[in-house]
Amino acid sequence: MAQPSVLPLQNVKNSTQDAAPAAGQALDEVPLYEIRRAIHPRAVRGWFAAWRWALVWATQLVFYGLAWLPWNSRQAVLFDIAHRKFYIFGLVFWPQDIVYLTVLLILAALSLFLFTAVAGRLWCGYACPQTVYTEIFLWIERQIEGDRNARIKLDQAPFGWGKLLKKLLKHGSWALLALWTGFTFVGYFTPIHELLGEVLHLDTGPWETFWVLFYGFATYGNAGWMREQVCIYMCPYARFQSAMFDKDTMIITYDPERGEPRGKRSARREGAGDCIDCSICVQVCPTGIDIRNGLQYQCIGCAACIDGCDQVMERIGRPKGLIRYSTTHALERKLTREQMFRRAFRPRVLVYTAILGAIVCAAAAGLWLRVPLKVDVIRDRAAIAREVEGGRIENVYRLQIMNTTERARDFEIAVEGLPTLALATAPRVHVGAADSSALPVRVRVDPGGAAEGTHPIRFRVRAADDAGVAVVEKSVFIVR
Repeated sequence: MAQPSVLPLQNVKNSTQDAAPAAGQALDEVPLYEIRRAIHPRAVRGWFAAWRWALVWATQLVFYGLAWLPWNSRQAVLFDIAHRKFYIFGLVFWPQDIVYLTVLLILAALSLFLFTAVAGRLWCGYACPQTVYTEIFLWIERQIEGDRNARIKLDQAPFGWGKLLKKLLKHGSWALLALWTGFTFVGYFTPIHELLGEVLHLDTGPWETFWVLFYGFATYGNAGWMREQVCIYMCPYARFQSAMFDKDTMIITYDPERGEPRGKRSARREGAGDCIDCSICVQVCPTGIDIRNGLQYQCIGCAACIDGCDQVMERIGRPKGLIRYSTTHALERKLTREQMFRRAFRPRVLVYTAILGAIVCAAAAGLWLRVPLKVDVIRDRAAIAREVEGGRIENVYRLQIMNTTERARDFEIAVEGLPTLALATAPRVHVGAADSSALPVRVRVDPGGAAEGTHPIRFRVRAADDAGVAVVEKSVFIVR
């Protein structure tokens, strides 16, 4: 890593001293940026570690496995940008369905607000991709280089073949996993079976190649090298999370009343606290902070320090919970767990829950009542209105009919709005599965059937095999 920039500053003794340094006077170098110290998190076991690994398995089984799941002779989840169709199991979304993406983003934001208000950075500690992949990469590192002390010793050891072999094996494993992650990511946009064939024959297109390498490089860099720097410096959530906290938010806390004064076990005296200053809570922390100094924005809420401290308390015969999930009010007022949980249902949490529930219900109802047919009506701009045989007035339209089901259908077209209004083209059209058809439609009215000007009309399009699949679109008929 490149050395940080430094700015030489004179060690000024008083404000009247000349700015130029005297001969032989030393200069102080003050770094503009904090030099990153390597963090080697120690492996930890416990209730929260088990939950964290359960979510690692769950999220990665979904991510890596869902791309290979078949559905109706296609990929179950496929974002086909080239053909502007998103397939999610039995649903097919078109660009006109962007409202559902908007609703999804709103739900994600409100869920983040709700979970943060209740229990802090749950997302960061357990389900964020940065946390998940860092956990996986750390596991690989431990299998090859050993736990914390062994890794520190290896880093400090002089360069040799043994060290080189371990480093190459570790980074090679990271790179393979990162490339497979990039391949899987691209497999959600290009059918993954086709993509696999292209990769095996070294015949991937430029965009597929770019995104596989880009996403793989991002995974390798973020989870293998940058790690806590992403959470501390790059992620904006670490900076504005405090706006969603209050004194009844459950956060990871150290109980100073029980833990202080600290003292080593061999030198414990009467009245000493339970904290034996073993620094296990610091050693297991993936961001290298000391939770005993209070809540810090670098804390991602992974609860590794809770598991580590509980193991030590159990070993020395003291009650667990010196470091635990609690609230500021619970510590200050010595609330019981029942009292603390009751205060969790405060107005802001109830408001978030009510809004989130309402949006979920509305979105579910919208999907349930969603008609698998879309119709766009566009007037022919080349001929606004024209007179045809028999003195009839004719307008020409283009109907874009989109069949959002995965089976071919026939659709019947009708027009209404004027007494003698009628179609002059075939009233039936065949549209393939998950396909669209642009159909020119001529509409006529008898002479004298309408006054000059514009008249509102309606096009009715319905499936021939299901009267419930129908759409009505408005337009205008012009008489000149």
